[in-house]
Amino acid sequence: MDFDVIVIGGGPSGLMAAISAAEQNKQVLLIEKGPKLGRKLILSGGGRCNVTNRRPVDEIIQHIPGNGRFLYSAFHQFDNEDIITFFEKLGVQLKEEDHGRMFPVSNSARSVAEAMIQRMEKLNVKVYMKTAVKRVCYENGATTGVILLDGQEITARSVIVAVGGKSVPRTGSTGDGYAWAKEAGHTITELYPTEVPITSNEEFIQKKRLQGISLRDIALSVFNSKGKPIITHQMDMIFTHFGISGPAALRCSMFVLKELKNQNQVTMQLDLFPDESPETLKKRVFALLEASPKKALKNALASLTQEKLLLFLLEKANLDIENSYRQVSPKKLDQFVWSLKNFLFTVNGTLSFDKAFVTGGGVSIKEINPREMQSKLMSGLFFCGEILDINGYTGGYNITCALVTGHTAGENAAFFAEQGN
Repeated sequence: MDFDVIVIGGGPSGLMAAISAAEQNKQVLLIEKGPKLGRKLILSGGGRCNVTNRRPVDEIIQHIPGNGRFLYSAFHQFDNEDIITFFEKLGVQLKEEDHGRMFPVSNSARSVAEAMIQRMEKLNVKVYMKTAVKRVCYENGATTGVILLDGQEITARSVIVAVGGKSVPRTGSTGDGYAWAKEAGHTITELYPTEVPITSNEEFIQKKRLQGISLRDIALSVFNSKGKPIITHQMDMIFTHFGISGPAALRCSMFVLKELKNQNQVTMQLDLFPDESPETLKKRVFALLEASPKKALKNALASLTQEKLLLFLLEKANLDIENSYRQVSPKKLDQFVWSLKNFLFTVNGTLSFDKAFVTGGGVSIKEINPREMQSKLMSGLFFCGEILDINGYTGGYNITCALVTGHTAGENAAFFAEQGN
């Protein structure tokens, strides 16, 4: 055979898979169709690369709403603490930031990618750049290698597909791997963009009334068709010219898309003061008004929230912003206070894959051995990273998935190759 293990894809999971397989003293070939390795790594975390999250494993699994429980077996072999140790051994010192997020001290994603590439070089991993795979070869229920676009055939007992999903296509994630998986008999679950901004046809959005308003530590909820909240995220958010974005919106996006299968539009709720009860907030609002009884409402309540949003919510409650506290009805003021914690609006979709951080859906995990990342349908065929039907929130969870599944696939692909020698 030409190689023991072939890894297709030079993103986070592919780099880790190649390193993990080569550490078992196997001949490894990594094939990347683009001009650079680690392009998604370099873009991640705003160019700083949020390499993992230091929360306990159970909490990490909770932050991977797309089939996170499937990863328990892989985490037993290589977890987030192992990721931290791995990078520190490569000379990449890490620091912990808010919510357990781990970044390189250098604040440079490039340093993370370069450390992995240098490790591959030391392990003598062969790399083919600007090389496209036409198909993965199967024979008698086993993987035999790959055929390149130029017709060259390369044999290997183990092939790891690490080509990503369909999100951020400029990095090379264009969905190539789904056809190879299907040819092996695999089911591809419905694909959808996730961790993606949400769109709305509300008049205030279309007229850009709140565009550019950035809100800190709000609670954003998605309601089902029965008017019950199905998920709430307390984080930051921003109003845009097309809808909403920011961490809270991104985390809600997959739940919006699921609800849109049942209805044409989905109701969301914004709570501007999630840490205050309605009663406490009402007391605070009325204290501000009573402290300045002659001032116009817009001035008496100026400290409450951003001016543009305050004026909008006062208008929604049918309050004249120039009137003073003594000139308005308590009922309308109650309605205004209610809207501070219950600002309801409808949304109708999300932006497309090219604006999404993550792909939802993929190769069905029911057909993958969780301890090995090996196909249950085709021996010697392994999958890792975003091509699998696994997706997490932003905050280091998706790269954790990529690195953990990459390590598991690489190590087990090497073991499988050994059995055939």
